[in-house]
Amino acid sequence: MPRQAHLPQARRFLAHPGDPRRAVAGAARLRLAIRLAVLWLALAFSPVWAQAECTAQVLSIQSAQGDAEGGRPGPDAWRPVTLPDDWTARWPDYSGTAWYRIDWRAQCPDGRAGPVALVLESVVMAGEVYVNDARIWSDPQLSEPLSRSWNMPRYWLIPEALMRDGVNTLWLRVVGVAEQTPGLGPVYLGEPGPLLRRYEDLRWRNRTLFMLNLIVSAVLGGLCFCIWLMRREQRAFGWYALMALFWVLFIANVLVTSPWPFADSIGAARANAMVLVLYVACFCIFTWRFGEQSLPRTEKALWILSAALLAAVALAPRAQLPEVRLAAVLTASAIFFANCLQFPFHAWRTRRPENLMLAACLLVFLAVSVHDLLRILKLIASDTAYTPFTSVVVTLCISAVLGLRHARNVRRIERFSQDLAVGIAQARTELATTLEREHALALANARLQDRLQIAHDLHDGLGGSLVRMMAAVEQASQPVQSQQFLSMLKLLRDDLRQTIDSGSSAGVKVPATPREWIAPLRHRFMQLFDELEIRASWAVPAQWRTPPSALQCMALTRLVEESLVNVLKHSRARRVELALRQPESDSLELLIEDDGAGFDVAAVLRAGISVGMRSMHTRIERVGGRLEVASRPGRTALTATLALRASQP
Repeated sequence: MPRQAHLPQARRFLAHPGDPRRAVAGAARLRLAIRLAVLWLALAFSPVWAQAECTAQVLSIQSAQGDAEGGRPGPDAWRPVTLPDDWTARWPDYSGTAWYRIDWRAQCPDGRAGPVALVLESVVMAGEVYVNDARIWSDPQLSEPLSRSWNMPRYWLIPEALMRDGVNTLWLRVVGVAEQTPGLGPVYLGEPGPLLRRYEDLRWRNRTLFMLNLIVSAVLGGLCFCIWLMRREQRAFGWYALMALFWVLFIANVLVTSPWPFADSIGAARANAMVLVLYVACFCIFTWRFGEQSLPRTEKALWILSAALLAAVALAPRAQLPEVRLAAVLTASAIFFANCLQFPFHAWRTRRPENLMLAACLLVFLAVSVHDLLRILKLIASDTAYTPFTSVVVTLCISAVLGLRHARNVRRIERFSQDLAVGIAQARTELATTLEREHALALANARLQDRLQIAHDLHDGLGGSLVRMMAAVEQASQPVQSQQFLSMLKLLRDDLRQTIDSGSSAGVKVPATPREWIAPLRHRFMQLFDELEIRASWAVPAQWRTPPSALQCMALTRLVEESLVNVLKHSRARRVELALRQPESDSLELLIEDDGAGFDVAAVLRAGISVGMRSMHTRIERVGGRLEVASRPGRTALTATLALRASQP
C-alpha cells in the first residue's frame, strides 16, 4: 500500500505530465538507480572488499662487521643478535660499519598482497636501510662528521613492488664510533596502523617533548635574564638564566642531527659532557642564591671541582674518553643529587613558602633523575624515561616559584615606596618649618650684618674724617674760617653719603688706574701729614694688571683710611709708606708701614678692644683676602692680599 501510494508522486516528478509513456520510463529508471545505490553501499561496507593489512614474521636477526669500504660482509661473518644491540659488548673498541640482516616473511590475510610498515627507533650514529637490496633511506653523512640518528625514529610503508613472495630481507647499515655505544635500536615490522601509532608515540617522546622542553626553558630563561638586567641585585634570576642556557644546549644534543660546529662526533660528545657539568654548577649556585644561603667555601670547592672535570673531559685521550665522560657524568650527578637533598632541609629551617615550593620541585626532579640515571646505566630494567615528561612540568613550577619571589619583591618595593612617600611628605613638612625658621634667622642676621656694616663704615669713613678734622683744627695756627668750616662739613656729608651707599658699592665704577684710586686718599691725608711733619711715600703702579672688583676697591679704601687714621691718632710716627703691588695677574698686595711706637698685636686681638682692627680684618676677609698685621717699636706693617679674577670688571 505505501509503495502504490508513492508511485504516482514519482511519475509526476520524472515524467512529463502530458506524456504517459515518458512517465512509465521515468519510474523504471528511478527503480534501477535505487537498486544500484543499495548494491554499491553493500559492496563498499562489506569486509570482503576491505583492504587487507599484512603483518610480518621475523625469522632471524644477524649482525656482522662491514668490510674496509663499509660494504656487506661475506656469508660466514654473520652472528645472531637481539635488538636493541650495542656492538661494543661484542667488538670492543670497534669504530666503523656494522651490518644488520633481518629476514622476515609477510603474512597477509587470504593470501592477498598488502603494504607492510617498518619503524626504526634509533641508529647510533648514522645508517641506511635496504629492502631486498633496494635502498629506501640513507643518512646524509655516513663518514665523519656523522649524521646523528640516535634519537630520530623513522617510519616507512614498504611498497608491494619491493617485497618478494616468501622470505624478504631487511638490510641495515650502521656507522658508529666505539666511544658512543654504537648499535641499532628496536626495529618493528607489521601492520601500518599500529606501527604508525607506535611511530607517533616514539616521535612524541623522543623529539616533541624535548623540543617543548627546549622552547619552555629558552623562553623562561630569557625572561629571567631580562629581569636580572633590570634589577642586578636579583642574582637568582641571573643564575637561573645561565642555568637555562646550559640546559637548552644540553637538550639540543638530543635534537640536532649534525655534530656542527664540531668536526666529528667525539668533539660533540666532549662538549655535551662539559655543558652538563656547567649546568649542574649553575643549578647549585641558583638554588643557593634563591635560598639566600651563604656557602663561600662550598662554592669555591664546587668551581674548582667543575674546572677539573671540564679539563679532564676536554683533554682526555680518545681511548679513555668513555671512562672520563662516565666519571664526569656520575660526579656531576652526585653533586646534583646532594644539592637536591640539602635544599629541602634549608627550606624546612626557613619555612618560607617559595623555598618550600622549590624544595618540592627539587625532590620530584631528584626522584626522576635517579630513575633515569639507573636506566641509562642499565642497573634497572625500564623502557620509559621520565625526564622528558617531568622536566617541562618542573621547569614551569620553578618558574612559578621565581614569579612568586619576584611578586614578593615587587610588593616589598611598593610598600617601601609608600613608606618612602610618607617619609618624604614628613621631611617636606619638617623642611618647610626649618626653612621658615632659617629664613627668619637669615633676616635677623641680615639686619645685624647691615648694622655692623654701617657701624664699620661710620667708624672707618665718617669717624676717620672727624679725626682728621679735629686734628686739623687742633693744629691750626689761627681760628678756622667759615669757608674752611663749610668745606669740612661738606666732606663729612660726602663721607656720610658714601657710608649710606656702601651697600650698593658693587655697582660703583672701579677707577681706571691705581693712581686714580689713590689720588683722593692722598689728597685728604697729605695736608695733615705735612702740618704734622710726617713724611709720606705713595708707591702705586701706573696700570692694573687685573682690576679689582668694586667691593675689593672699597675694602682697600677703607683699609687705607683706617690705617692712616690710626697713624695720626696713636703711632706718633714720623714716616709713613704705602705701596700697592701686583706680583701676579690674579693677586693684589697693599702694604702700609710706619715707624711709630707700635703695639702688641696679639694682646689687642685677644682683648677685642680695637673696633678698627676688627673692622679691617672683616672687610678684607669679606672680599676674599687676608690681612696680616706685624708691629714692634719703630715699625708697624699691615699687609693685605686679595685674590683677583680675570672676568671681573
